[in-house]
Amino acid sequence: MAEVSWSSPSLLRRVFFILAFLACFSGFISPPLALTIGIFFGLIVSNPFSDESRRASHWLLQSSVVALGFGMNLHEVLRAGRSGFLYTALGIAFALGIGLSLGKFLRIRGNSSYLITAGTAICGGSAIAAIAPILHANDEEIAVSLGTVFVLNSVALLIFPPLGHLLKLSQTQFGLWAALAIHDTSSVVGAASRYGAQALIVGTTVKLARALWIVPLALVTAAIKRSKSKIRFPWFILFFCLAAVVNTYFLQFSAGCKMIFQLGRFGLTATLFLIGSGISGPILRRVGWRPLAQGILLWILVGLTSLYCIRAGWIAL
Repeated sequence: MAEVSWSSPSLLRRVFFILAFLACFSGFISPPLALTIGIFFGLIVSNPFSDESRRASHWLLQSSVVALGFGMNLHEVLRAGRSGFLYTALGIAFALGIGLSLGKFLRIRGNSSYLITAGTAICGGSAIAAIAPILHANDEEIAVSLGTVFVLNSVALLIFPPLGHLLKLSQTQFGLWAALAIHDTSSVVGAASRYGAQALIVGTTVKLARALWIVPLALVTAAIKRSKSKIRFPWFILFFCLAAVVNTYFLQFSAGCKMIFQLGRFGLTATLFLIGSGISGPILRRVGWRPLAQGILLWILVGLTSLYCIRAGWIAL
C-alpha cells in the first residue's frame, strides 16, 4: 500500500482548502474576504473539490438563508415583501426585455442569452439551474451562463457597500438596491449585512420575494418551449418565513434563534468562499466576450435604473 506524502501538492491543496473553508465559517472573516480567498483558490491554486463545492454551496446557501429567518421579525418581512412585490415584478420585466434584446444585438447563440438574462433578472445561479433543464441547455451553455453571473456577482459584493456609503444611501435604500441589482441571494445578504441590520432585513426579504418568480418564469418558459421538465419550487423561502414566525411569536426560544441566526451569517460567508472557488480559468475562457458583454451591460442598466428610481423616491418601502 502506497504511503501518502504530506509534501504532495494535491494533499496540501486539500488541507489548505478545508482550513480556509473552516476559517470562513468561523465568523472572523468578512464576506468580501471570503469571496476573495475563494477566487484565489479557483484561479490560482485550483479548487481540489470543485464538484463537491458546487453541490455544497447550493445546500449551504439555502440552509443559511433559512437560518437567517430566525433573526427576522415576521411583520417586517411581510411589509418588505408586500411593498417590494410591484418593484420586483417591474424590475424583472425590464431586465428580461433588455437582456433578450442585448442577446439578439450581440448575436449570442443558443440558450446562453436567455439563461444570463434569467439569472440577472431573478436570482443568479438558482434561476439558471431551474431554467436550464426546461431549455434542454447543454453543459457549455450552463457553464458560460453561470460563469458570467458568478463573476459579476462577485464584483457586486465587493463594490456595492462602498458605493452605498459614497452615495449616502439609507439602510432601507441600500437593502432595496442590493436586492434589485445583485444577482445571487448569497451576495445580496453578504453586501447588506456589511451595510447594517435594517439593510439585511430589507435586502434578504425583497430578494427572496424576487426568487419566487422562478416558478412563473419557469412555467412560461416551459409553455413556450413545450417542455415537460419538472419545475422545482424554492421551498427554502417557505422555511425562511416559518423561521421568522418562530422568532416573532415564540419568544421563549429567543436565545436559540439568535444562535441559529448567527450560524446562518457564518454559513453565508462560507458559501461565498465556495462560490468564489468555482470561478476557474477554463470557465472564464469559456465565457467569451459576447456573453460577458451582455451580462455586464444588462447588470449596469439594471443597477443604474434601480438606483435612480430608489434615490428619486419612486421605489420605497
